[in-house]
Amino acid sequence: MNLEFLRRKFSLKETDDREVAPDVSQDDLVLDVTLRPRTFEEFIGQERLKDNLRVYIQAARHRGEALDHVLFYGPPGLGKTTLAHIISNELGVSIKTTSGPVLERQGDLAAILTNLSDHDILFIDEIHRMPRIVEEVLYPAMEDFHLDIIIGQGPNARSLKVNLPRFTLVGATTRTGLLTFPLRDRFGVIVRLEYYRPEELVRVVKRSSAILDVHITDEAAYEVARRSRGTPRIANRLLRRVRDFAQVKGDGTIGMEIARYALEAMDVDERGLDDMDRKLLLTIIEKYGGGPVGVDTLAASVREDKETIEDVYEPFLLQEGLIERTPRGRLATRGAYEHLKIDVPNRLF
Repeated sequence: MNLEFLRRKFSLKETDDREVAPDVSQDDLVLDVTLRPRTFEEFIGQERLKDNLRVYIQAARHRGEALDHVLFYGPPGLGKTTLAHIISNELGVSIKTTSGPVLERQGDLAAILTNLSDHDILFIDEIHRMPRIVEEVLYPAMEDFHLDIIIGQGPNARSLKVNLPRFTLVGATTRTGLLTFPLRDRFGVIVRLEYYRPEELVRVVKRSSAILDVHITDEAAYEVARRSRGTPRIANRLLRRVRDFAQVKGDGTIGMEIARYALEAMDVDERGLDDMDRKLLLTIIEKYGGGPVGVDTLAASVREDKETIEDVYEPFLLQEGLIERTPRGRLATRGAYEHLKIDVPNRLF
């Protein structure tokens, strides 16, 4: 399995050195298996979601049926992939993993489906990026558990129906708006993952530090947690980098002083914003008078893709109340001015 395949499968970027980027990085892949929870008891947060999934899984096992198809949606880094693996563990079945961009042809998906066993899990990450022609193969597979295959061309073409085992499709997406209605409508369980509270992320940091065999004080764990943008993946990444500073600049123990030193060295401020987040806010405020400014114009100004702004930067800035989306474009809020220590204009009082 080469690195290019991993980049496509996990949506890795060639050069994304942001420590607070929620997308999976090459470094995350290395330690992902070690830190990933394997049961609902080990999985921290999302309590209501977990309680409901336990009921659905227990009911499916009691009836001896496959679990209904499940769609997880929400910002990246909150545990959608982890939950898919937990579902397979709780059901005691195998899981096959792929992603939307990898499935370029109908035959790619058909090959995976025909190799599943009864009640297996098929996990498709970034399912909204699956080509439409491939997506159409899923409709009869999800609903009637069969494939419609066309053999031949022209007047000699004929349709062949291939029966499939009763499997469970688990899809994950960061952009439900890009899912077609026919696909979304075929999921029996649709759940949203929410950002984590700092108190929950403290538990994530403490659990990961125990696995990594590094001691961290409660105060330092909270410092890392509150700068992690409500995202466990970022919390684990920051923890690993703070551990590096503790080993080189200290005695290996992560205390408050070394935690703050490391986070400031990584340019992650008290609210989890990094240089790119602040650049976006400053661009709206200084170049466009606080807005409104269209996302296309904003993307051109900061030299970033429109999709990256919408998928990676905006969700957290909206969650923190630092920007607003309006029909006319993006607006900087009073909180953005105050955070950047810029005089708040009269119109925001």
